[in-house]
Order: sequence, then C-alpha cells, then structure tokens
Amino acid sequence: MRNEGLIKEFYNCAAACNICADACLDENDVKKMVPCIRLDKVCAATCIATAQSLAVDLPKEELKGLVKYCKEICQKCADECSRHEAQHCKDCARACKECVEACEKFLT
Repeated sequence: MRNEGLIKEFYNCAAACNICADACLDENDVKKMVPCIRLDKVCAATCIATAQSLAVDLPKEELKGLVKYCKEICQKCADECSRHEAQHCKDCARACKECVEACEKFLT
C-alpha cells in the first residue's frame, strides 16, 4: 500500500489523542482540560477519517486538502497538549508532532 506509513501515523496519533482525552477526565481540574479534550477528540476523528481516505486508491492530488487539514488539526492539538505537564499530554503532543511531520512529507 503506497500510503501505509502515513496511515499508521494517523492511527497512532488518533490512539494517543483518545488516550489523552480519557486521561484528562481524571485530572483534578477537569475544566482546565476541556480545550485539550475537545482538540483530542477532533484530532482523533480527523486522523481516522484521513487514514481511511488514504487507504482508498485515489490520486494524491485529491487527498492533499484532507491531509493539509489533518496536519493543521494535529498541530493545534500538539500546541494545546504541550501546554500541560501531564505525561499523557506530552505523549499526545509528541504523536501529533510526528503526524504533522508525516503530513508534511506527503504534501511535498
């Protein structure tokens, strides 16, 4: 499969985002974590949708817009998670940054 590496990055990022969102619910100040939880959920959903689209044999040009949007969401999620000290947020930020890098490679 030609996009297999990128697809794996999307699923890895989605898993990290789901883990982070769930762990944020256990934080002492959950209200402070609401923006993180929301971005985690949107990022996970976007990564999964993008991965599923890349699994279909479509021309690269038709997928670029979706990958660009996913890259933007992953960057926003990485930025948000980077603001928190919890390990699950740090792990999520790292996975999102790796996904951003993989998107950049696809888009060039």
